[in-house]
Amino acid sequence: MITETFDNKSEAIINLIKKPDAVKVDVCIVTFSHEIEKYVADNYASEEIADLWSASGKTTIYLIESDNKRIAFFRTFVGAPITTALIEDSTVELDCDKYVLFGGAGCLNKEIAHGRVMVPTAAYRDEGTSYHYAPASDYIDIPNSKIVEKFMSENKIPYVLGQTWTTDSFYRETRNNFEKRRADGCISVEMESAGVQAMCTFRNLDLYVFFTSGDLLDAPEWDSRFEADGDKGQHDVRHFRMALELAKYVAEAQ
Repeated sequence: MITETFDNKSEAIINLIKKPDAVKVDVCIVTFSHEIEKYVADNYASEEIADLWSASGKTTIYLIESDNKRIAFFRTFVGAPITTALIEDSTVELDCDKYVLFGGAGCLNKEIAHGRVMVPTAAYRDEGTSYHYAPASDYIDIPNSKIVEKFMSENKIPYVLGQTWTTDSFYRETRNNFEKRRADGCISVEMESAGVQAMCTFRNLDLYVFFTSGDLLDAPEWDSRFEADGDKGQHDVRHFRMALELAKYVAEAQ
């Protein structure tokens, strides 16, 4: 059974070894949008500092230098297995222990989450990756949610706290399971949080997560900074700018 997979009694067959010349950065930002990746490369990146390789091809890690902070950025693919693996691979190339993960997510309760940033406090483990990094349980806690909440509050960005449902199969999000997860307190559904948080906890990395529901954030004080941009849902560059500010915020806290 997958719930019996976690093994901390024997060594992994393949192990990560950090490079002696790993690039020192304060924080690494990870997201999913190819449009945001292009925007970052064109407008923020000072250089390309590493490449991650898989059968799907090359993943470039960019360096952003902002307010005396060195911040790495790369685009992952959708799903817990590949996102978790790429973050693990990045720890070979980067000297970094703080990761900001953001992207779009399905909204399970529009009455409380519509137009707000969703800050997950725990992730329901309806996927496989997390069971290789943590003993079986229904949820994985996301301990840095309080820090993300504090950032959102201080910047007057509308947000809502709640549990998230991490699934491996969005075409099998059935009505009954939807109702169960919503009744349990889940406000979002996505495909990465449980696996990535379980890995980060296992590897002693700090993870900071937020999601947006694909509609324009009702945040006039925040949006006034970026009036020229239109809402593009998952690809909205304002969400990257939010992640960049969060990255600098958590870097200052170290």
